[in-house]
Amino acid sequence: MSTAAPRTAGQDRLWSVDEHLEDILAAVRPLEPIELRLPDAQGCVLVEDVTVPLSLPPFDNSSMDGYAVRVADVAGASEEYPAVLEVVGDVAAGQAGLLHVGPGQAARIMTGAPLPPGAEAVVPVEWTDGGLGEGPVDGMRARSLAPEQASGQVRVYRSAEARAHVRAKGSDVRAGDRALEAGTVLGPPQIALLAAVGRGTARVRPRPRVVVLSTGSELVQPGEELRGGQIYDSNSFALTAAARDAGAIAYRVGAVADDAETLRSTIEDQLVRADLVVTTGGVSVGAYDVVKEALSHVGDEDEAGSGIDFRKLAMQPGKPQGFGSIGPDHTPLLALPGNPVSSYVSFELFVRPAIRTLMGLTDVHRPTTRAKLVADRALSSPKGRRQFLRATCAEGAVRPVGGAGSHLVAALAHADSLIVVPEDVESVEPGSEVEVVLLG
Repeated sequence: MSTAAPRTAGQDRLWSVDEHLEDILAAVRPLEPIELRLPDAQGCVLVEDVTVPLSLPPFDNSSMDGYAVRVADVAGASEEYPAVLEVVGDVAAGQAGLLHVGPGQAARIMTGAPLPPGAEAVVPVEWTDGGLGEGPVDGMRARSLAPEQASGQVRVYRSAEARAHVRAKGSDVRAGDRALEAGTVLGPPQIALLAAVGRGTARVRPRPRVVVLSTGSELVQPGEELRGGQIYDSNSFALTAAARDAGAIAYRVGAVADDAETLRSTIEDQLVRADLVVTTGGVSVGAYDVVKEALSHVGDEDEAGSGIDFRKLAMQPGKPQGFGSIGPDHTPLLALPGNPVSSYVSFELFVRPAIRTLMGLTDVHRPTTRAKLVADRALSSPKGRRQFLRATCAEGAVRPVGGAGSHLVAALAHADSLIVVPEDVESVEPGSEVEVVLLG
């Protein structure tokens, strides 16, 4: 995979959200197609049209357990005057040799079994005496009847129209039809269709492998004991889950201490299984912003075009960002801020589209809508920044959730959308129509 070189940093300027995203999407290329077995192709994007080699179903077959009959032989049948037919044999699903149903005859048939020659319809077993010489069979008895219980005759108590309870050959798809288009994401129904038409593999773009790691000596793994000044690492769990939700195969490395050499070597070790690397934390201007220290000068003559560009964006939350490529294969790396909300919002705006681009999708963004703001007071927003506020959206109304702080994880857990306040807007009154990014 090749990447375009990022723009020159320009440390003193604020980059817009759109400029940063444009750089990322210009540098990320869809992964090369491969042939995968169907179980492994789930979640991948098909790269070629699939034409049906055979009709589905491949033959006329019964949709019910019952009797295959000629329409004329059961015309006018009733409980008072049943049609009495000779049972010439059984037709089971998967049976090769077929019986022939002639005048005054019927063949006992199972669901999915081929309609025998001469037969024009299927009467459900509940419309008959089941070959027992008694009255109509109820549902429970119909399901329990064995072939050897039947006599050589069956009484049919209702008439049937031509093709009744018959699944016609090609009624699902016909040979030569296009079953699936290139660009289709293969979910369970699509996998089922490929298998049903005899395809054991599919040519797809593989799901991207995304490595997620967080930085910070203060981070402790959940389940361990916290000591003074420590917090639990939630970002790596959140971003790994978000990467999987976006369609990637995600690997969580966990927290790396604030040591530039350790971080650099950890990332280098992970490149063998990464189509994209995502870090969180250490990208602002603090004395211990280890990601900037470790990656600002990555790249040498053997890795021309590699390097990470750190920049400030005109957005809130998520002002500090980094993007570039690393290693001999120029693996894309996105460096996100460390505050939980900043990290997650940055993922939705920048990492998710990158993952979807690697998959070969054309629609890479979350859907957006317009909704009426429901709030107790006007929303304020810093001038010159595009603000993203956590919210819930339903039935054309959107409500803010929690405060604006980038550390408020609990509020994020209850949000299903983001309110977008443009850069040139400093206040939004209740009742105003706003842009909303839908996260669910």
